[in-house]
Amino acid sequence: MVIPNRLLPGDTVGVIAPASPPDLKNLQQAIIFLEELGLRVKVGESVDLVHGYLAGKDTDRLDDIHQMFSDQDIKAVICAGGGYGTARIAGLIDYEVIRKNPKIFWGYSDITYLHTAIRQETGLVTFHGPMLSSDIGKESCHALSKQSFLQLFYPKDLHYSSRLSELAVISEGVASGELVGGNLSLLISSLGTPFELKTKGKLLLLEDIDEAPYRIDSMLNQLKAAGKLEEAAGVVVGDFHNAVPANNKPSLELSEVLDHYLKGVNKPVIKGFKIGHCQPHFAVPLGVHAKLSTTAMALTIQSGVN
Repeated sequence: MVIPNRLLPGDTVGVIAPASPPDLKNLQQAIIFLEELGLRVKVGESVDLVHGYLAGKDTDRLDDIHQMFSDQDIKAVICAGGGYGTARIAGLIDYEVIRKNPKIFWGYSDITYLHTAIRQETGLVTFHGPMLSSDIGKESCHALSKQSFLQLFYPKDLHYSSRLSELAVISEGVASGELVGGNLSLLISSLGTPFELKTKGKLLLLEDIDEAPYRIDSMLNQLKAAGKLEEAAGVVVGDFHNAVPANNKPSLELSEVLDHYLKGVNKPVIKGFKIGHCQPHFAVPLGVHAKLSTTAMALTIQSGVN
């Protein structure tokens, strides 16, 4: 485990778009937010590029990652948005650059692929948190989502209980382990690749957006068949935004799908965490030690910064 250094007022952070093109108007508002936190901001060269559904060509987005991690003045790398594209460049990244220059890396959704790849290749703790263009720069962004950035300045364990949102037990138990995971569809896309998610003895975080129950069923079935659910010490079920059947077709409810795969697994499983494509979005470090308890109805997570 490599824990990055905390941010200090006056530090410079780099903004990149390693997946799809961000909304530049929202991004500008989010940059103002970062500046209000006392940070300086350097924007990657490919952030305003458009190459179909990508923020520039693979080489452009790859260069931004390498440059931001190599730059000694940059203390954190924050993603503007998600969409699609990080899996295309994961195999091209020079992980030695990241290993030699560990620093805060922040994002979610499509960024899940990079979280997994970076952690498993370098040991670096990264952050699953709201992004600049798709969250922070919008008027609808919840104050708690913005406050989650403060964990980058102050090393402090995080405690998520039912005081933050309504939690429900799917399977009873208490377990500790490294917190890993993120967006379910991206985790599935890692299977069979050099960056396949490792879950043995770990707490597995799952979330997604705009996936019908049958699609979530299919993906959980694949996780189960791959042994990832059995190997996990526990499961943290985040937000599955807009998990509704298309065209009013007959369907199982999301709760039925979750119960089918996660109930009675002889390990703790709690759902209802506001982690994912939701507001508020509770940011969490990945790769640190955490404890999930259905007795306490809580998830406690070690600080992600020194």
